[in-house]
Amino acid sequence: MRAAAVRIELRIPWSRSLKEKRSVLRRFVKELGDLGSLSIAEVDDHDRWQTATVGVAMVAPDKHGLEILLDRVRGYLGRPGDIDVVSFHVDEMEVE
Repeated sequence: MRAAAVRIELRIPWSRSLKEKRSVLRRFVKELGDLGSLSIAEVDDHDRWQTATVGVAMVAPDKHGLEILLDRVRGYLGRPGDIDVVSFHVDEMEVE
């Protein structure tokens, strides 16, 4: 079994309040979650209006399955939208 932990740093340039940021992140987390069995949470920058750091955890039976999930996430992040991706970091591991 393979697992991956993904750290995504985001910028929401037009956000002027934490309320706006949370609204955007709720939609982001819901749409990302629709891509597959993913665990998603905001993990840093909680009190900053225009930045967010999101953690995504995923598990697949093999490396190929994990790559499919990662490609779906990358594809979603690559689409035009109101959120800019600042960084995307993946840590993969074998799970016994």
